[in-house]
Amino acid sequence: MKNAEIIAVGSEMLTPTRVDTNSLWLTDRLNALGVEVVAKYVVGDDRGRLAGTIAQSLAASDLVLISGGLGPTEDDVTRDAVALALKREQLFHAPIAEAIEARFIRMNRVMPEINKRQAMVIAGAEILSNDRGTAPGQWIDTGGKVVMVLPGPPHELKSMFERECQPRLENMLPPVVIRTLALRISGMSESELDQTISPIYKKYENPVTTVLAHNGDMQVHFRARCASVDEAEALLSEIREQVDEVLGTRIYSHEGEPLESVVGRKLVASGQTLAVAESATGGALADRITSVAGSSAYFLGGFITYSRALKTLLLGVPLETLQAHGAVSAETAKAMAQGARERSGADWALSITGNAGPSTDGDEAPVGSVFVALAGPEGVEVQHRVWPASDRQRVRAFAGQMALDLLNRNL
Repeated sequence: MKNAEIIAVGSEMLTPTRVDTNSLWLTDRLNALGVEVVAKYVVGDDRGRLAGTIAQSLAASDLVLISGGLGPTEDDVTRDAVALALKREQLFHAPIAEAIEARFIRMNRVMPEINKRQAMVIAGAEILSNDRGTAPGQWIDTGGKVVMVLPGPPHELKSMFERECQPRLENMLPPVVIRTLALRISGMSESELDQTISPIYKKYENPVTTVLAHNGDMQVHFRARCASVDEAEALLSEIREQVDEVLGTRIYSHEGEPLESVVGRKLVASGQTLAVAESATGGALADRITSVAGSSAYFLGGFITYSRALKTLLLGVPLETLQAHGAVSAETAKAMAQGARERSGADWALSITGNAGPSTDGDEAPVGSVFVALAGPEGVEVQHRVWPASDRQRVRAFAGQMALDLLNRNL
């Protein structure tokens, strides 16, 4: 089974305004061929540093894919760096230069002299044609290991990989497939989750297990590498049965779906409707719910009642409740959910009130304190959590996940 490393070249991708998306696309294509991507790097336009990264990757992995840095200017250093890493010379390839010049002529332009730099080919390389741009790629076999030099513009890279690299890889790679089981879990911490399932996944070298945590939404990915689809799916089924047994209903999806999609599907199946009343989250919960296509079938709408006055005016929260218990309290959350259900006519209504910080308002609850309530056919349930108070947006995200989890469990 082959491993790969991807190197994205370009100082611009080390700034906060540019993101390497090529590596995501390449990873998907490599995985489909049974190749595991084990490392990714972003390297600026520095010949020496890039050459060192290439040499390091080639020593550790079977395939090295390099994107970008094939233009005609002085800061396009990829060809030089690959030659330096492989200790090979570069040779001028006249047909490439002629093809680049012909492309300029077709565009009624004159080719600058510096474009001839794109016709330099590393000794022993196979030329990869570029039908979308001027810079050809290069395929270099170093004796069992391969370096693929690809252009940076995504439309050029994708076309070149599909036409030139993928057929070569299919011919050289053993029949290996990668399949992934993506579980999503709620209602437990990352440490609690890992403690529960680690006795299971530690028995396996294949599949590989990854535990991910993001704002109260837990994910476990099992990646199986096998000789056939049937073998991979059988292996994932085997581990899924064991994990299902220990986690039970805390698993809300076996398909990697977000919680808002799972909740929406259950509401559609039951023919029930939902409304929300939000204070601390300011509409973020409604945004998650309506991000699901078809949510108009079950979501009636929401109330964003950030002030005490609107909690009373729109939701009917008694003034005495606010005065006695505060806006961030179980009593207020309960009254908000009841008011939203009554005024909307929905079967279910979720409410969120909390203090997302960074400051407190008088004698309100501490920063990070969140109350969520669910009003339904059989009454109202209220939950309270105090989330890490260091990040306002995380507190709001935790609150939304907490609300959807409460609804999901009741559905």
